[in-house]
Parts: sequence; C-alpha cells; structure tokens
Amino acid sequence: MVGSKHTRRWPASLAVVAVLVLQLIVPAEVLALPRWVLPALGAAMLVPLVWTNPFHLRRDEPWLRWIELVLLAVLVAVNAVYLTGLIVYLTNGEASDGAVLVKAALLIWVTNVVAFAVGYWEIDRGGPFARAPEHDRPAERPDLLFPQMTADIPGWSGWLPGFTDYLFVAFTTGTAFSPTDTMPLSARVKTLMAIQSGISLLTIAVVAARAVNVL
Repeated sequence: MVGSKHTRRWPASLAVVAVLVLQLIVPAEVLALPRWVLPALGAAMLVPLVWTNPFHLRRDEPWLRWIELVLLAVLVAVNAVYLTGLIVYLTNGEASDGAVLVKAALLIWVTNVVAFAVGYWEIDRGGPFARAPEHDRPAERPDLLFPQMTADIPGWSGWLPGFTDYLFVAFTTGTAFSPTDTMPLSARVKTLMAIQSGISLLTIAVVAARAVNVL
C-alpha cells in the first residue's frame, strides 16, 4: 500500500514549488525583501524533503516534518510582510496602478491558501505519516472533521483525506473567511484558520476593493 493515494507527497511539494515561483513575479512596489530570498530559502528546505520522499511517504524522519513546518512559517511570515507592504503602499496614496494592486493581492491570496493547506495537511492527526494506515501507527485524534467521517456513506468506508482535501479546506477558508463543510476541532487548527481568514480578509476587503476603485 506504499503507493496509496493518501500518502502521496508530490501534490504538496508541487503546490509549494508553484508558490515559490510566484514570488518571482511579486510587484516591486510591495517588495520588502530581495526577490530571490524566499525562493532560495524555500528551495533549500524542499530539497531534502523531495530527495527522501519524492513521490510517496516512505521514510519518516522527525527532522523532515520540522523542515516542512519551518518552510510553512517562512511562507506565512514573508506573505504577511508582503501584505503589510501592500497596505503601506495603499495608504501612502501611491496606489495609482490598479493592475499592480490586483496582481499583488492575487499572489498574496494564493500563497496564503497554499501555505495553510500544507499546514493543515501536516498537522491533522499528527501528519500524513500518522494518518497513513500502511505505517501502522496509533491514530491521533482528528484536528479536522470531514463530512466523510460523520456518516457511514456507501463507497466511502475507510476514507482518509489527501492533500486535495486540505487544499479545498484552505480555499474555502480563504474565500468564506470561515470553515464550510469541514469543521475545525482542535485549538491549533482553529487558531490557524483564524490567522488565514484574517490575512484573506485584509487582502480582499482592503486591498482588492481599493484596486477595483482605482481601475
């Protein structure tokens, strides 16, 4: 069962790579750091993760999970810096180019969704290794309650969430500013959802709204 769809790493790695590439096109008006800093740091932390588990989760090393969590913290922190820079750019009265505002807001929002999607994937029930049945680990209590876990639905027996499910949770949290069909159970995930919703709210309600007015 090593090739189980529930233990694939490559979707999460691909999503992070896509976000790191997006950092290369962040508008210069909101850059608070050299453009290469985040992609370089992210690539340095991704290399050992992809090298040890390129497609499926076969090797479980505690330091691998810590590297993943550090990468997420860096993504969220730099994204918050970009959002702050965008808000400063907006409040200084220099925001005369609506295209720059829309582009920057979109990049910040996408980064926000992907970073927290990987975060939920890494945290829920102790991470993907702890959730995978083929690794025969004692299950931790769920941090997220998916609809498939609440009822005995034909065809969904033994279902486990994959990265796409966590990406959907992050997407709906970033658009609705709250959970939709999947409920947070633990305090740590509720805290993460509150932070993600706050970043999305500032990006959409403040920045994007102003961009529409400029356009």
